[in-house]
This record gives sequence, C-alpha cells and structure tokens, in this order.
Amino acid sequence: MTNFKIVFPRAAAAIMVSLLLVSTATAELGANSSTVVNDAVRLKATPRVTANSRFAVHEMTAATGTVVREYASPSGVVFAVAWSGPYKPDLRQLMGRHFDTYIQQAQLRRARGTRRIQAGNLVVELSGHARDFHGRAYLADSVPAGVDVKEIQ
Repeated sequence: MTNFKIVFPRAAAAIMVSLLLVSTATAELGANSSTVVNDAVRLKATPRVTANSRFAVHEMTAATGTVVREYASPSGVVFAVAWSGPYKPDLRQLMGRHFDTYIQQAQLRRARGTRRIQAGNLVVELSGHARDFHGRAYLADSVPAGVDVKEIQ
C-alpha cells in the first residue's frame, strides 16, 4: 500500500488558521462593532447600517427570517442586541461573555411568557412563542447618554 503525504505550504496553513480564528470572532455584546461582518456570515445575511449621532444599528436578516440588530455606540462598542422572528438566534454568539451570566440567572427564574433578567449591568428581556420570538439584551452602563432603552428593539 502506498502512503500519501499531503503537504501544505506554510502560507496556505497560515491562511487556514487565520480563517478559523476570524470565523470565531463576533460583534458580541460589549465588544467592538468592527466584527459585525462575521455575524452576518454566520447568519447568512447582508448587514445594513443606519446611524445617527447617538448610535449605529447593524441590522441583519438571517436565512431563517429572524432579524438581528446590533447597536453600537459612537466609539464602536456594541451596547445592545435585539432580535425578532420565527427562530431565536444563537444567543451565545450575540451575548458573548455575558451569556453565562444570563444562563445562570435564567435557571434561577424558570418562568413562562415575558421574562426580564437583570444581573449587574446586564439586562435581558425575552418573549414569544413558537415562530414568533422577540428579545433584547443590553449593558445598562454602556448605553450612550441620551439613548432611551425603548429605542432598542
């Protein structure tokens, strides 16, 4: 039997590693908004950005029909995420390092219907039922001055 050896040039190996690293980056809550494009790739969506003097909204419609909005401050930090549609998005992806806090608090509050969880500066609000989910998560201390949290939807 013949042994085949596949040899990748160093440049090809470096490209593959960098692609793997880039694909794991997201514009998660509390992180820099420059990585929103990675969320769009994961959602199979084209981001649309609208901005005003107080914040920018990166809106993406996933292949599933769910709309995800990531709110970024003028300094480029994602201070809130919101979603609506027939399926829940990957909350771990959107909430990043805050996801574990959310899960811990959610387990303490097993409730049906609209749920509001606040742990420190993290606020998560969820509602909905099959094929109609809505929610938002924001960092209360990161919401820019002059922004009403009712605008996060």
